[in-house]
Amino acid sequence: MRILMAGASGYLGPRLADRLRGSGHDVKRLVRRPAQRPDEVPWQPAQGQLDPAAVAAADVVINLAGANVGGWRWTDRYKRVLRSSRVDTTGTLAQAIAHLPAEDRPHTLLQSSGVGCYGDTGDTPATEETPPGSTFLADLCRVWEAAARPAEDAGTRVALLRTAPIVDGSGGLLKPLMIPFKLGAGARIGAGRQWMAWMALPDWLAAAEFVMDHDEVAGPVNMVSGEQCTNAEFTRAFAQAVRRPAVLAVPGFVLDAALGEIAGEMQRSQRVVPAVLRRHGFAWQLPTIEAALRHAVGRPAAATQGNPA
Repeated sequence: MRILMAGASGYLGPRLADRLRGSGHDVKRLVRRPAQRPDEVPWQPAQGQLDPAAVAAADVVINLAGANVGGWRWTDRYKRVLRSSRVDTTGTLAQAIAHLPAEDRPHTLLQSSGVGCYGDTGDTPATEETPPGSTFLADLCRVWEAAARPAEDAGTRVALLRTAPIVDGSGGLLKPLMIPFKLGAGARIGAGRQWMAWMALPDWLAAAEFVMDHDEVAGPVNMVSGEQCTNAEFTRAFAQAVRRPAVLAVPGFVLDAALGEIAGEMQRSQRVVPAVLRRHGFAWQLPTIEAALRHAVGRPAAATQGNPA
């Protein structure tokens, strides 16, 4: 298939592009500068500028664009960056799709979103049918997903990839934690009873391709692990994976003082479950946090791999 991808220079984009090319697909990358290679297409999403012909040439559009939620302290200014970097790109793509003649429209839009849409779920499992929360991230996800609606209204299949923090040795959730844990300074957050949403990188890549290939999958899709874990279970499994102790705990007020508003998101409980992926038969390679963390640090545990019962 011919694929047009936004956000192809971020964390997940290059990895997904490589996987899709390996599967025989033609992937073109949207870039915010003049094109320098045959696989690049220039655009300016903040100004709504995108060549309709580039969109018409695609069978599938994938949008992974958006500023890093954990990249900076959440000042009012950075909150506007988080919002505009998502809504502008999504809106530009959705409007471009909607304005094409029906016969020229891509048949699928894979639209990135996040599990932050659910807010704090406590011990209650959150499926794709769970109503949105009332936090900043929940509101951000709401307007982000809404920006894709013109494409859906025009008849294009839209799958909203509500992605959890990614477990991977080179980035994602583990990047700021790897050195402290390897030094034996890993710590749970508070009592550690809060649930964590997560997904191993190989499973996220496989799930994204799975959703792309299955036309019956549309609407929200929780891109999360096959099994859930608490922060205390994550901390213990990470320490075991790097063969170091982790007996410390970071009080919530310390995080609040150091990080500001984003610290509240780190302390929320999110027991997000992948109801749609399960219903359609997706199989996880690394469904448990123990297997995912050992894989991330180069110590795979074959005995724990496989699809959860």
